[in-house]
This record gives sequence, C-alpha cells and structure tokens, in this order.
Amino acid sequence: MSFRLGDILIKRGQLKPEQLHAAIRHQKEHGGKLSNILVELNFVHEEAIAKILSQLYDVPYVALAELEVDPEVVRMIPMETAIRYQVLPLHRSGTVLTTAVSDPTNVTILDEIKFRTGYHVEPVVATQSAIKEAIEKYYGTEQTLALKKVYDELTADGEYELSLAPEETEMDLAELQKSSSEAPIIRLVNLIMADAIRKGASDIHLEPFEREMRVRYRIDGVLFQVMTPPNKFRDPLISRIKIMSNLDISERRIPQDGRIKIHINDNGKRKEIDFRVSTLPTLFGEKIVLRILDKAKLPLDLTLLGFETQSLSKFEWAVKQPYGMILVTGPTGSGKTSSLYTVLNKLNTDEVNIMTAEDPVEYNFMGINQVQTKEQIGLTFAAALRAFLRQDPNIIMVGEIRDLETAEIAVKAALTGHLVLSTLHTNDAPSSIDRLLNMGIEPFLVTTSVNLICAQRLVRKICKECKQKVDTPREALVELGFPRNMVQDLVIYQGTGCAKCNDSGYKGRIGLFEVMTMSPAIQNLVLTGGRGGVIREKAREEGMITLRESGLEKIRAGVTTIEEVLRETAIY
Repeated sequence: MSFRLGDILIKRGQLKPEQLHAAIRHQKEHGGKLSNILVELNFVHEEAIAKILSQLYDVPYVALAELEVDPEVVRMIPMETAIRYQVLPLHRSGTVLTTAVSDPTNVTILDEIKFRTGYHVEPVVATQSAIKEAIEKYYGTEQTLALKKVYDELTADGEYELSLAPEETEMDLAELQKSSSEAPIIRLVNLIMADAIRKGASDIHLEPFEREMRVRYRIDGVLFQVMTPPNKFRDPLISRIKIMSNLDISERRIPQDGRIKIHINDNGKRKEIDFRVSTLPTLFGEKIVLRILDKAKLPLDLTLLGFETQSLSKFEWAVKQPYGMILVTGPTGSGKTSSLYTVLNKLNTDEVNIMTAEDPVEYNFMGINQVQTKEQIGLTFAAALRAFLRQDPNIIMVGEIRDLETAEIAVKAALTGHLVLSTLHTNDAPSSIDRLLNMGIEPFLVTTSVNLICAQRLVRKICKECKQKVDTPREALVELGFPRNMVQDLVIYQGTGCAKCNDSGYKGRIGLFEVMTMSPAIQNLVLTGGRGGVIREKAREEGMITLRESGLEKIRAGVTTIEEVLRETAIY
C-alpha cells in the first residue's frame, strides 16, 4: 500500500520521485508508516493522503472541523480509547457506529471499537491532526485523561472517606495530614497545577460549597469550571496545598498567604514557576486561590505590550528621563504590574540602584531590591519609601499610591532626582490628576513631578486557529467610533472556537493604552483649576489616543473583537 500511495502521489504531481526515495530511506532507518513520514518531512499535506486513502479503499473522507458531533454519540467510545487509538465516533444509526479514523486499513482498531461498543463500525477517513483536535474539543486532552484517572481512583467506593466535622469541632490533625499526603491526593493536586499551566491559566480557584467543591481556572481573564470533586475531598485537597505552601493546616479561622515554587520541563527547558497562595474562610470551608506567576510569560519588552506607535514613543521618552513620576492607572487585573515590571527590566543595569515596595511581590528579579510591605508591623508603602530615600536609589517603584502620605513622599522623591514608578486606581489618564489633587497634593507639585500618566486595559486576542471574518453593519461600526470614510473597507474578525482556545474564540491578551504627557499646556490647565474633562480635551488636541481609540485600532488590525473593546472601554 505504501508504494502504491507513493506512486499515486507522484502521478498526481503531489510528490517528487526523489522525495519518495528520501522518505523510504527515512522509514528504513527510523521505522514508522510511510504516509506519516511524508507528512513529517513536509513532502505532502496530510489532507492529500487522507483523500487518496478514501479513494483507494472506497471509504468517505470527512473534514471534521466542519462537523458538530452529538455529545451522546461521543460518549459511546470512552475517552481513553479515543485518545489511545486516535478515533472519534460521529454518528449512530441502528447498530452501526460511523467512526473517523486516519487509517481505514487498521482492522485491529476497528475490531477493538466494535468489541468495546457492541456496534458495527463504519469507518470514514480524516486527517490525524483533525482527529486529534476533535478529541481535544469533545473529550479534553491527555492531561484531562490523567486528571480523570486520578479523580476516578479517588471517587471509588469506600476510599478516602473523611468524616466532615462541624466547623467549631477540633479536627484530628494527624489524620488530616495523613489523608492529604496519600498518593492520589498528591497526584490530583499536581495534575490540577500542571493542567492550569498548560492551558495558560493565571489563577486556580478551589471553592467549597455545601455539597461539593468547584475547581475553576481563570484563562485570559475569564473563569472556566474544570471539575467538581465531592466534599469529602475538600479538607485533604486544601490541606495538601497548605502543606506545600508552608501554611498552618490547623488554622482555618483566618486568611493565610503563602507561596509554592515548582520546576517544570517545558520542551526540554527547565523553568521555575511560582504559585502565590491565598486562603479565605468561607461558610463551607476554606477557599483557596493560586495565582500562577510564570516569569517566562512576562513580555519584558515595551513593544510587545500593545502600544500604538505614537503612545509607545511617549512612554519610552518618559522612561528615559532621569527623574520625575510615571503613573500607570486602571482597575484591578488590567496589567499595571506587568507594565511596570517591563519598565524595570528595561532600566535594570549595573549602573543604577532600583528599589521597589510591593504588596505582594509577584516576580523576583536579579538586580532589583524588592520589599514586601507588611502593614500589620508598620511596613507600609510610605514607611518603605522613607527608608528608600536613605538607600541612595536611582529608581523607585511603589506598588500603589493609596493615601496622602505615600503620595507626598513619592512626589518628594520625584522632585529630588529620582525616577518614580507607581499605580493608581482611576478610569483614565486625565482623572489621575484629579485623584492626586483630591488626596491633597498641591497643583504646582503635581505639574512639576508627574512626567507621564498611562491608563490601560487588557482585552482578549482572537484565536489565530479559528479566526474568521464576520459581517458587521456599517452603521454599528460608526457608532462604535470608526470614521465613516473607513468603515466601507473595514474587515471584522472573531474566533469561532476550537480546541486550541477551549472553544472560547480567544487566545491570549493584549493591552489598550491611553498615554498622556504633562505638556506645558496641560500644566497650565492644572495650575488654573482645570479638571478631568477639560484636561482630556486638551490632551486629545495634542494627539492623545484614548482607550477606545486604542481598541478600535486593535479591531482594525484583526487582533481583538468589538465585544472585547466595548466591555473594557467607554466612548467620549
């Protein structure tokens, strides 16, 4: 069959004779099927091979990406069997089960499916990659299978029956520690953490409720449920994570914070990942959130964050100044800390002394002196800043300006030859000036200390694997903010959902930025009593790109969707 396949491909002009000979030599040296080798060596597209197999053996060819399969039919072949044999059930009619396979000549696989399901198997041909993607779409990945195996092991009758005592009853700590160290519990926790990393999650949530737990991942800013273990695993799971993060498993009445550090092998590269662990007592037990801190995923390059060219040039100008203040504003989860770390990475050289006060310290960097604030012992942002000024710093980062005392010291530092980076919780760049003035900072101090204010948001990026054009009414685009003369030729995209993006249509995130410099005109407005709206209009006259306009640019470039920009920005 292999030579016949090669001859057909040559006859159709899809393969050169020398390529066939090279593939045969490769097969003799390394083994494997010739059809797979031709694809691996990029001699032939796998779709061409699938269509030839379809004709040779009179078996229909199907494009799986264009099909929707009934979940009831999918469940007729167990997940383990589908992954092991790379097959997918598509349709059931009477006693016949239509099943997608990549090799219709493999009778062993067809007999195995017939034995396991009790149905006669009618094969159809699909490409190996299409079958793999469909399996991930309908069943999940091999990681999911591993999770399911451990979960099934744990939920077997009579195993790990841990009695649930009332909240006020003292638990047997020895028994609790023993149950959290049992092999299946350890494997389940490890697999949850590994699965979250593989899927690109930023957080893992373990939430106890009255009758069950809920495990969710936050991926690209949105929470997805992954499993619901019975409540009898609540205490062993939570205790295992608390032990890993060096927390007190006997203390369940107050919140606790800890960290877990793990090493993983990522495509042959060994890398370190931190988990920031937070526990919180709730009505039915402790809720745990693990923030995944993977330094390798930090952009650490301003050009990768999503700045428009004009905004980036302003930001880079401010970063190069020897003193003054740069403020990054936005709500929680808008990427402010990542932006500041990117700036610090750019500035981190042997010639400067960089000091940071953070709550908490998320990523640690060689060459940067990072301080974890602890308000309960008096180590506040303000106290840390005062100490910094006696440590001969060049660059200071304070995690957040929350009060007048911190703001005054930050302004003083900016005016006495230091570059100060910090964050505020405001909706846009101009309103940050109002915030500082409302705190009690004098207008002349604001105008002389602040160099630049950057407001930002994060929006999800369209998945490149399932990105498609969509029809959008032109008037709707004008209402969104696009110029009328642009909308006729504008192409709008969105993701349809696939295995690569967990059927969300989105993969990854990018920033929207609004960058305002403290120009002489804006300084004059602040000194004469101008506030948010007036300052905004002047900044726009001087060329400031608003958050909404930054979002429109991302839509025009096919990076994100209208829905994402509407969710994160307001029109002015």
